[in-house]
Amino acid sequence: MTEAGFLEATRSAYDARAAEYSELFREYLVDQPLDRALIDTFADLVEATGAGPIADLGCGPGHYTAYLHARGLPVFGIDLAPGMIEQARQEHPGIRFEVGSMFALDVEDDGVGGVFSHHSIIHTPPERVPEVFDEFARVLAPGGHVLLSFSATDDPAQPAEAYDHAVAPAYRWSTDMISGMLRERGVVETARLVFPGDQDLRRGFPRVFLLAGATA
Repeated sequence: MTEAGFLEATRSAYDARAAEYSELFREYLVDQPLDRALIDTFADLVEATGAGPIADLGCGPGHYTAYLHARGLPVFGIDLAPGMIEQARQEHPGIRFEVGSMFALDVEDDGVGGVFSHHSIIHTPPERVPEVFDEFARVLAPGGHVLLSFSATDDPAQPAEAYDHAVAPAYRWSTDMISGMLRERGVVETARLVFPGDQDLRRGFPRVFLLAGATA
């Protein structure tokens, strides 16, 4: 499928479920203390650098953007689906949300101190992931930080595995591979948090947060 094809398919699928996702995940972080702890650590690191705002890439209805904003940090959200951005603007007035693609971010070079991307790389075909990380590295200021989350493969030697996501075709990734691809772009892993697959009652996939920092 061409870039335009899979982007349009993903955009349309999430537009159709924007209101549902907004309702489903509105209070998600309330019962996720470990998620909050790592997001708070990421926020503290970005704040300490003073390198710029946080970009929440693939922000969906904006719940994580709003969480970071409530911490007093400058943050904005970008999502491929206009329906998601509409939900985000309705629920979180006063925060900037824009429609955009992770393949071509409307952000200047070194323009952000943090990149947050929660389960937003999962719909990218494996051969196109380097392009997304090129953009992450381009917009991230020296000394800035990245926090990614995604579903992981069971075998670290297996780079990627397609799975039947409820909304659009998706992939789970080798954490080591993702870490290595970021390192190649000067964004070096500092920590990872891995939730065992047996905590995922639906699919049994390990869930990962990967924290990395751009070399100064």
